[in-house]
Parts: sequence; C-alpha cells; structure tokens
Amino acid sequence: MLDIKWIRENPEALDAALNKRGASAVSSDVLALDEARRQHIAKVQEAQERRNAASKEIGKAMGEKDMATADRLKAEVAELKTFLTEAEEEERRLEKALNDVLSGLPNVPYDSVPVGKDENDNVETRRVGNIRNYGFEPKEHFELGEALGLMDFERATRMSGSRFTVLKGALARLERALGQFMLDLHTTEHGYSETMVPLMVRDDAVYGTGQLPKFSEDLFRTTDGRWLIPTAEVPLTNLVNGEIVDAAELPMRVTALTPCFRSEAGSAGRDTRGMLRQHQFWKVEMVSITDAETSEAELERMTGCAEEVLKRLGLPFRTVTLCTGDMGFGAQKTYDIEVWLPGQNTFREISSCSVCGDFQGRRMNTRYRAAGEKSTRFVHTLNGSGVAVGRALIAVMENYQEEDGSITIPEVLVPYMGGMIRIEKA
Repeated sequence: MLDIKWIRENPEALDAALNKRGASAVSSDVLALDEARRQHIAKVQEAQERRNAASKEIGKAMGEKDMATADRLKAEVAELKTFLTEAEEEERRLEKALNDVLSGLPNVPYDSVPVGKDENDNVETRRVGNIRNYGFEPKEHFELGEALGLMDFERATRMSGSRFTVLKGALARLERALGQFMLDLHTTEHGYSETMVPLMVRDDAVYGTGQLPKFSEDLFRTTDGRWLIPTAEVPLTNLVNGEIVDAAELPMRVTALTPCFRSEAGSAGRDTRGMLRQHQFWKVEMVSITDAETSEAELERMTGCAEEVLKRLGLPFRTVTLCTGDMGFGAQKTYDIEVWLPGQNTFREISSCSVCGDFQGRRMNTRYRAAGEKSTRFVHTLNGSGVAVGRALIAVMENYQEEDGSITIPEVLVPYMGGMIRIEKA
C-alpha cells in the first residue's frame, strides 16, 4: 500500500507511475477522498471540544442556579452527542472508501525499470549456459513422461479435472529430489532459514502481501473462509505481520518448500498440454525482510541465489528485467529467470524475484526500529522463487533427454536419487 502522505506531496509522481504501468491517473480522486476524511475529522474534533466545554459550563450554570442556561447547554450537549454518534459511522465510511482506493493502487516502479506494455518490452539482462545441439528433434516433457509411463494426465483429470498431473516412480522421485536439492542449497549456502508454514491463511495475511482484494479470483478458498496459499510468499512474509522488528535482526531470510494453489483465472487455452501451468504445484520460495537501505541490493543477491539453482543443474537460462506493464502489483522491480525448454524451442519463466519496498510492510503494519532511534519505519520485503519445482522437472526432462526417450539425471541430483543416473522405460 502506498503512503497517503507521500501521495499528498507527490500527486504528479503517482500519476506518472500509474501511467508507466498502463493505468489511469487517480491522484485527484484519492486526494478528494483524503480531504473529505480530514475535514470530517476536523469537524468531529471541534464537536468533541465543544461538548467538553459545554459540559463544564453546565456545572457552572447549575452552581449559579442559572437553570435556563443549564437547560440550554444540556440541549446543546444532547445535539452534539447525536452528531458524534452519527459522525463515527461517517468517519468509518470515509476511512473505508479511502482505504479501498489505496488498496487497489499498484506499487511505484523504480526509475531503473524499463517502461513498456507487456512481456515483449522486457529487457534481457544476461544469458548463462550453452544450448545443447541434440542431433534429433527434442520432445516436450509430456511426450517424454507419457512414453516412459511415469506421467499420467488422464487419471489426474478423471479425479481432479484439468491442470493436474500424476507423477509416478522415478519422475515422482525426481520432483522430490529437485525440491530437496534447492532447499539444501538455500539453507546451507545462501543463508536462508528453512521454515514450515501453514498452507491455509486468513484474509489479513493475503491482504498483507497484496493478493486481496484485487486478485481474489486467482485464489482458492476453503468452506470456512480461509485461502489456500498461491505461494509460500504469503505465510513467509506474514511471519512478521503486525510486529516491530529489531533492526539488528535484519535482514531476515526464510525459505520454504510447499505446494502452491492457483485458480489460473484468465489463462484459458494457455499451456493446456503438460504440467507447465497447474492448479497445484511445488515451489521453493525465498523471502527477505530488510531495512530501507539494503533492499535494492538484496534483490540482486536473491536473484543470484535463484540463478545458482539452474547453474548447479546445468540448465541454460536467461534473466530479464520486467517492464512496468508486465511487473506484478506489489513490485518495484522484478527479475524473471527463464529456463531453456528445447521441446518448445524457447525460454519459459521458472523464477520471479521482486523487491516491494515498504508496500507490503505498510499493509501488514510491520515496522523496525533502528539502533538509537525512537521512531519506527516500515520494513522492506522481497520474494523470489528458488525455484518452481515442477518447471525445473520439465526443464531437466527436456534438456537431459536422450534420443531413445530416456532422461539422464543431472550429476548434482544423483545423490538425491539414490545413485540413479538415468530414467528409462521399465
């Protein structure tokens, strides 16, 4: 959420930021709501002061036996009480109206973010790894998996509907191995603390990270009103919801391997074959809670941690800076890491790392107090995939496929596979 004080002082900057994101200017509407709320609060304060003064005057009039004045003042106090009772409801209405507008405003991009409309305007930052020359026509992951008898879409659809997959045998183990490898890497070498988190959260948690109220259609909700997490970013970031964190504890770096659940609203017809776009998938998530001075540098660090996963797996990839029109709602800057998929002959996203500034910290009311300071500031937050496990499985299958349809296990995963070096049809 953006700071209303900043908007008052920088309305043109807000509108310019929204324009970069392809949204309409709203500063005049926001400021009009804010002014109406502030004027109403001033009237309420004035009425409260007059009520208190009149109450004292009643006592004085009663002491002086001036009953006419006392009765007049009592009538005035009664009117003020009625006004204040009604004013409380109006104040709540104005607060809600302003908060609703602020909750729907996206974050302000860094100046370094390229301006653009969509993914076509993203800027490639670097490429790593060499694309293999296969000497045969590479197959897509679902062709490989079905031919091996280890990937079953028909049974998954029969029990759950579209966008679900059943993995069997060595492929199921390979997916598990990938998740364990990533988690071990981030916790033993990258300084993240492993965390087990709830998979269902309340409204305020999803609001805190920015999925509510704007993106509720992208989520799954339980019958008792909780939300299935779309990513472990939600519970990991909300570990500090409502707290005042000691600056000495920053940066806090946490990671988790969890299932993720997404409705994929608006993606009808996209990636319907295979397991690229699923309602349920596994992902290793990284979250950093930092101070204002180090958050931008933390983005570079986090992105490097995600890239290292692909380097260790020997997968070619490229890193791109998202343009303003393709960037997420709460982000100030985002790097997408795209892995090479030879079956599709293209790069596809496997990780997204974003810095959000104090956008989520303000929504969660999470602050930190620096040493020697009395006042507090909102924390800065970052999140990144480290990486999407299902997509890593796809990338390994396609990049390590052999002409006979078998799949070579990347060397770094062999210990996690119990020494297995190749997946072949039984």
